[in-house]
Amino acid sequence: MRAEVCCSSALSFLMEAHDGLSAAIAERAGFKGLWASGLSIACSLGYRDANEASWSHLVGAVERIVDSSRLPVLVDGDGGFGNFNNARLLARKLRERGAAGVALEDSCFPKLNSFVGDRHPLADVDEFCGRLRAVKDTVANELVLVARIEALIAGHGMHEAIARAHAYREAGADAILIHSRSSSADEILSFSDAWQNRLPVVIVPTKYYRTPTCEYRRVDISTVIWANHSMRAAAAAMRRVCGRIFAEQSVATIEPDITPLEDLFQLFSYDELAEAEARYLHPNKPQH
Repeated sequence: MRAEVCCSSALSFLMEAHDGLSAAIAERAGFKGLWASGLSIACSLGYRDANEASWSHLVGAVERIVDSSRLPVLVDGDGGFGNFNNARLLARKLRERGAAGVALEDSCFPKLNSFVGDRHPLADVDEFCGRLRAVKDTVANELVLVARIEALIAGHGMHEAIARAHAYREAGADAILIHSRSSSADEILSFSDAWQNRLPVVIVPTKYYRTPTCEYRRVDISTVIWANHSMRAAAAAMRRVCGRIFAEQSVATIEPDITPLEDLFQLFSYDELAEAEARYLHPNKPQH
C-alpha cells in the first residue's frame, strides 16, 4: 500500500471492496490495492453510513476482505469512531487483522456520509491532529495513515483545506485525501496545484466522474479510489434479478444473465480444498 499511495510515480487505483467476494473479484480484475469502503460495508450490513455500524463491525468486514485476496487494503476509518483513544484502538485492531492502511477524516462523531445533507461540522484542527498522532504512535509505519480533509464538503473553502493539509502533514499523515462533492474536479485540481505535492494526494471522484484521468496525472495526484462502485453495481443487479424472479415466478430466463456456480467455485479455489482433503483427510487413499 505504501508503494501504491506514497512511493509510486505512476497514478495508482484502488477498487472498493465490502466483503470477501468483492475483494476476490477486484483482484481477478487486475487491481493492485483495495479500498474497504465505510459506505459499502455499512450497506452490506443493512446500516446507514452514519456510524451506525460499529468499529468492530468494520474490523470484522476488513478481516474477510484481507483473507479473500492477496491485495493490500486501505480502510475507510471514518473519523476514528470517537476521540484519539478510539482512533488508536481502531488502528491497532486493523493492523492485527492485516490491513495495510487507514484513512481518517476530520469529521465529528457520529459522522454522516459526505454526500448526504448539509450538516457537516468539522473537527477542531488540533483535536484531529491529536487523533493522527495517536494513530501514528500506535502503529508507526505498519499502517499507511491517510488524512482525509472534508473542508470543501463542508463549504469552508480552499484556504481552510490547505491549512488543514499542512497541519495534518505535521501531525504525521503519510498522504492527504481531499474530498469534494462537486460535479466538476476544478476544486480538486486547484487544491493539488496549491498543495504542490508536499504529501501524496488521494482523491475519490464519485461525483466528478466525467473528468478524464489524464487531468489527475497532470497535477501529480497519487491515487484514485473507486469508492463504492462494486456495491452499487451489486445493488443494481440484485434489484433487476429479484424483480424478474418475482414477476416471472421462475428462474429459467435468469440463468444466462447471472454468474455460473462453477465460476464462484473457481474464484474461491474449491479445487485446492479437494487437493488438501486428499493430502490431509485421506492420505492413504489410492489416487486415480
